Amino acid sequence: MSGQSQTRDHLQRRGLMFVLSSPSGAGKSTLARRLLAATAALRMSVSVTTRPKRPGEVDGQDYFFVDKRRFDAMVRDGDLLEHASVFDHFYGTPRAAVETALASGEDVLFDIDWQGTQQLRDKAGKDVVSVFILPPSAADLEKRLHTRAQDSDAVIRGRMSRASHEMSHFSEYDYIVINHTIEQAFAEVEAILKAERLKRDRRVGLSDFVRELQRQLEA
Repeated sequence: MSGQSQTRDHLQRRGLMFVLSSPSGAGKSTLARRLLAATAALRMSVSVTTRPKRPGEVDGQDYFFVDKRRFDAMVRDGDLLEHASVFDHFYGTPRAAVETALASGEDVLFDIDWQGTQQLRDKAGKDVVSVFILPPSAADLEKRLHTRAQDSDAVIRGRMSRASHEMSHFSEYDYIVINHTIEQAFAEVEAILKAERLKRDRRVGLSDFVRELQRQLEA
């Protein structure tokens, strides 16, 4: 179907931007993968980044890997909805693909930090739903970072130091989920998305639907 998507009750719906943020290692990427696998009409926003490609990553699937000159050009030309500097590398969200998805009734999932979330909120307002994922403890976060075996001890120390600053922005988010277990956290995140899809303002065919019900009742 072209245009706005339809829900199971045949009401048209505008897509939303569903943001997951957390300190590195708190579980947002795992939750994002599970949500994508379990949810229809949800697509991942693929960011551009200047950081080097990690083993196993695919250009255009995990990120669009660009150099700093190309990234600066995209910022200058207004091609990014948001952009931020994280650990000396730059990240941003291409505008065109997101706007096309929302207009078609698809939801777009974002794995971004608080800086990017603020920029999305400023530009997109009610289209944005934000969830911040917290670890249950500092010790648990450190354990998860070591388990990933992707970074050196020095990098992990830097991520732990930055985590406190990132957590200070929790009050700027719509929802908070504490990731005690991935199963519980996933159930909570999934419930948030389902509820947000049912909000009155997103169901653009609702007025016509109610008017038709009234017509039938008054006939």
